[in-house]
Order: sequence, then structure tokens, then C-alpha cells
Amino acid sequence: MVYRVLEVSAVAAKRFTEEFASTLDRSVSVLLKSGLRLTGRLVAFNQADYSLWLAEVTSSDGRSSKKLFVAGSEVSSIEVLEKGPELDTLYERLSRSFPNMVRYLRDAGVIVVMDRIRVTKDGVVEGTGTAAQRVQRVWEEWRKEEAEKSVT
Repeated sequence: MVYRVLEVSAVAAKRFTEEFASTLDRSVSVLLKSGLRLTGRLVAFNQADYSLWLAEVTSSDGRSSKKLFVAGSEVSSIEVLEKGPELDTLYERLSRSFPNMVRYLRDAGVIVVMDRIRVTKDGVVEGTGTAAQRVQRVWEEWRKEEAEKSVT
């Protein structure tokens, strides 16, 4: 029983980290414990304490900065402002190619294939090998069709 709890805990921790990592390079609003709100693009974070590096930052008190470090201990909440793309059709295609091995993290705009290949609206962002190449080909086909839809 203890083994099962540890296994579930490890899976939950991995998913949390995946979700958090999927916010990289997206616009976020960070509420600090002091009540100050920062809006900017998340460019990096420290997994150990969730300290953040933000770029193009504006604060609720009217100040702005090109880059700003925020200590993880000061963060109260983080809101993702930039809506991710709708990848439903890509998810369906990948699910047909890789049955029972695909997860769609809809809020993050990320599809995870075989727990090691990550694909976004921009293509394969993590993963190597023949499976990643196959995922990239499916993405290229999907992207081409999406581009044709937007033209017509």
C-alpha cells in the first residue's frame, strides 16, 4: 500500500512540473504576497523553490522592467493570461498513431506523447528519436491543414 502511495505521489509531482513548465514563454500575471501584481512573460523558473524570471514586466503600481527576478517565497498565485491554441484535432491524430500513450494538457497547450515527447502549436519542443520524428511529421501535416483552413 505504501508503494502505491509513493507511485501516485511521483506521478502527481511529475504532472505538476510538466504543467508548470508548459507556462514558459507565455504571458502570466503573478500576485505577490504583498498584494502587488506583476504581468509579464515567464522566461525561466527554479524547480526547487519556484522562483521566477519574468520579461517585459509591468506592475500594478505602474513600474516596468525588461527582466525581473521574483523569489518563489513571495509568490501568492500565478495566472496564465495567454490562451493556448486548440489542439483537439492534433490530439486526435496523435492518439490514433500512439493509442493510449497521449495526454492533452489543454490549459497549457501541450500534448505529451509516451511521457517523453512534448508537442505544442510550434511543433515538437522536447523529445528525440524516431517516435519524436513521427510526432513532428503528424504535427507538420496538421499545421499545413490548419493554415489552409485559415486562408479559406
